[in-house]
Amino acid sequence: MRRFVRDNGLTLFFLGALVLALVGQAFAGLAVYNEQQIARGAPEVGLGHYLTGSEFAVDVTENWQSEYLQFFLYIFVTVWLIQRGSTESKAPPRSGPESDKEQRTGEYADGSSPAWARAGGIRGLLFSRSLGLVMGLIFLLSWLVQSLTGWVSYNSDQLAQFQDTVPWIGYAGSAEFWSRTLQNWQSEFLAVASMAAFSIYLRQRGSPESKPVGAPHDATGLEG
Repeated sequence: MRRFVRDNGLTLFFLGALVLALVGQAFAGLAVYNEQQIARGAPEVGLGHYLTGSEFAVDVTENWQSEYLQFFLYIFVTVWLIQRGSTESKAPPRSGPESDKEQRTGEYADGSSPAWARAGGIRGLLFSRSLGLVMGLIFLLSWLVQSLTGWVSYNSDQLAQFQDTVPWIGYAGSAEFWSRTLQNWQSEFLAVASMAAFSIYLRQRGSPESKPVGAPHDATGLEG
């Protein structure tokens, strides 16, 4: 067990942080929701009711979809785009998908390579792009769930105010939906741009997200 924790510490840490954040969001969100209920003269709800409702789901998936959009775009654009001096970029000569020899695929795979790295055809093609494709799929699914739960929540508010409901396509194209969505997207794009730029000139000793402390500023793609 100790070895498992050591070997998977990074994933376990962030999964634990996720659980703690979700618990905190659940209680804080319930308090805010019940304040709104009291303000509109409606009864307060319990934690179970809140967690299974659209309000909690839309807040969670709204953040998830923006995070996975960030990773999806970053994985694919860093195949081609370069930031000289950044640890988040490949060195300029390696721009592009690289050769089979560099990627150890097909005939250049060895005994330690995954089976699908040795395979050709559609299996090899899918595996060689599987990380970006899975991130993109999770983004699309979480965006869809966000739009559906947001639509349910929006229509609930409409009914509470004795106003007409809207179809899903109407909500998905509304200013209210895109205002919330773009607020999340812009923060993700800023964070990625900042990380790419700051890693040129700043250091964090021992972190793979940083160059070695003594590396020159224009060294690209190094890990500390």
